[in-house]
Amino acid sequence: MTKSYFVTGTDTEVGKTVASVAIMQAVAKAGLLVGGYKPIAAGSDETHEGLTNEDAVCLRAASNLALGYDEVNPCLLHEPCSPHTAAELENKEIMFSVLTDGLKNIQAKTDFTLVEGAGGWRVPVTYDATLADWVKEEKLPVILVVGIKLGCLNHAYLTAEAIRRDGLEIAGWVANRINPGTEHYSDIVKTLEHHLQVPKLGEIPYMTKVKTRDLSAYIDVKPLGL
Repeated sequence: MTKSYFVTGTDTEVGKTVASVAIMQAVAKAGLLVGGYKPIAAGSDETHEGLTNEDAVCLRAASNLALGYDEVNPCLLHEPCSPHTAAELENKEIMFSVLTDGLKNIQAKTDFTLVEGAGGWRVPVTYDATLADWVKEEKLPVILVVGIKLGCLNHAYLTAEAIRRDGLEIAGWVANRINPGTEHYSDIVKTLEHHLQVPKLGEIPYMTKVKTRDLSAYIDVKPLGL
């Protein structure tokens, strides 16, 4: 049976896609068939394939099997805002059944499926539901991405607390250095290691054009049982 993990972040713009690509690249180098899945994406660009989302395109490129764009991203919303707002603007309904069907399709084709969330853990998909509700239904273990910056300790503590309160396992976490000028970087990471008490899968340094690089060397997938 395929291994599946859900990637969430301490906030938006903390590097979920960067960490997801890095993990997928490392898993592929371990010899497994890996597919990326972005069930909901808000924000689109016109490309030769039509409207696509940049993060979903990155996950598709990091997959080492051929996947159609719609397989990777079944729910594409055009406005780059909270999914529940974007869906309302387009008069769309985000249905968990569609997200589940897409997940099962990827899982049937791969040894390892990485599911990237949108925003943070409690991102709303309707006025009454969050994407976390779907993750709970699917019982997916979670990988937490922490964008290392001032304030990230509080965000990481609260996110980890919420995930555990929802009854889900935190399988590991990734430190992503999103600001090269952040002071006390090493101490922040050390504090997170002490508090989170789950395997650190890696630290991704700050670099330009990070989404186009081979980041596999920064990730250790052994804690994921690989």
